[in-house]
Amino acid sequence: MMLKLLTDRLQLTPLVDADIDISIELWTDPNVVKYICDAETEEEIRAGMPDSTRRGCNGCIGIWCVADRVTSEKYGSAYLLPLPIEEDDYDFSLLIPDQLPEGDIELGYFLKPSAWGKGYATEIARRLLEFAFRESPLEELVASVHDKNLASKKVLEKSGFIYSGRTLCYGAVTPIYRISRAGWDDMRRSSSVS
Repeated sequence: MMLKLLTDRLQLTPLVDADIDISIELWTDPNVVKYICDAETEEEIRAGMPDSTRRGCNGCIGIWCVADRVTSEKYGSAYLLPLPIEEDDYDFSLLIPDQLPEGDIELGYFLKPSAWGKGYATEIARRLLEFAFRESPLEELVASVHDKNLASKKVLEKSGFIYSGRTLCYGAVTPIYRISRAGWDDMRRSSSVS
């Protein structure tokens, strides 16, 4: 399975220790994390890197570093991870090399402010969907989103996710979006016809 994912403008590569720079830039910025948590300290981020670089299900579950395909400038991160229900953070112990975790797998992305408004989030979401449904055993993905994060809701809808109500995740009741492999296939077929 090829874990380096390319789009027209971006490359997504499995997060490694050397990506501590973009992790610090993202997670210490209150504007980036405002809809999900408080900003973290550099020490907290460094301590969490061993978990952040773990992968499961033969590599298809984990975090990717998002960078410019030409310049290699790092823009953010994207992930396919087990959706926490009552906890407020991921349980990285669920990432076992050759096993698909039980429960919902969430698609998500974080970009630094200089990368906002350029269509990168939609490009990332669409590429992760293609990877998940063409190259992995995943049958469905979910995405949770804060009520006020209208930009992210638009990205999910443009990528084919369907709003499916509110549910408990991250210890709170939030909007949840879903897309199945069959739904993604139908969407791809109808867009190629039109």
